[in-house]
Amino acid sequence: MHRQNHVSRRALLAILGALSIGAGCSRGESEADSAAPKPASGTEPAGKKPKKLSEIVVGFSQTGAESSWRIAHSKSIQEEAEKRGVQLLFADGQNVHNNQVNAVNGFITKGVDVIVIAPQESVGWKPTLKEAKRAGIPVVLTSRGVDAEEDLYATVMVADFVWEGRQAGEWLAKQTNGKARIIELVGTPAADVAVMRKAGFAEAIAKHPDMKVIASQSGDFTRTKGKAVMETLLSAHKGEINAVYAHNDDMALGAIQAIQAAGLKPGQDIVVVSVDAVKPAFEAMMEGKLNATVECNPLHGPLLFDTIEKIARGEAVPKRTVVPGQVFEREQAATVIGSRAY
Repeated sequence: MHRQNHVSRRALLAILGALSIGAGCSRGESEADSAAPKPASGTEPAGKKPKKLSEIVVGFSQTGAESSWRIAHSKSIQEEAEKRGVQLLFADGQNVHNNQVNAVNGFITKGVDVIVIAPQESVGWKPTLKEAKRAGIPVVLTSRGVDAEEDLYATVMVADFVWEGRQAGEWLAKQTNGKARIIELVGTPAADVAVMRKAGFAEAIAKHPDMKVIASQSGDFTRTKGKAVMETLLSAHKGEINAVYAHNDDMALGAIQAIQAAGLKPGQDIVVVSVDAVKPAFEAMMEGKLNATVECNPLHGPLLFDTIEKIARGEAVPKRTVVPGQVFEREQAATVIGSRAY
């Protein structure tokens, strides 16, 4: 009996020793795992070689083709992707927010390397951006921002929309000696660009008590709707209007058609200022129908793919890049139009 107990004790000690060694291995592996650096969402995992630009797939969700500016924006990005040998999956949202969300969700499912979004609306993007982050896919915003936490996207490339509105307001104040009764043709109401261009313009004309916006209505950034809205407002405010501020050139060109149809002279009877500085706006200025346009450069392609290349290499990129612009008056149009790429 004593010998049996002694053997049992020896066996027990051996078992405990084995358990101790096994526990030590498990503990060592766990500690090593916890000590290893964890990759941040949207970046290359530790030890994974960054891809070359020509090896990545980019999913691009575009708002639509509602204006000359937007068409030039798409073309710039598509041409730059082809130039650099990047596979670009292009999705035209046809100016519908849900179409864009569905397209981006599709890019996530396909496992693209980078997602580019030119958002129709600034709201409603958080759930989708969170999914992209969970999938480790960096998101680049171009032309417009979104209402979401900054850690949900890599960077945003936009113009200074408030500055654009302010420049239009200051130019109009100078042109009219601070006395104007203004129709404002607003862009898509849920887009940050429309909100900011409106705010900048309001800030500028607030310094002039005799400058009043007598009607402000959305033309959705389209020439057709800009014309229809202007026709209605000309009828409702007959004889009152002496200025138009349009959030983009296409709406201004539609408004010019409505002004002419009403028997008035755009650029003379009614001063017209807009934003974008696309080639059709320069043509209208040369004809004396548009008085001024504030530039919003749509040629984001080179800057966009420079940024994507840095992201692919694991380099830091600025959270926000402002694309600069300037004001063009009709007196400059003839000398400038030949150099315009859009």
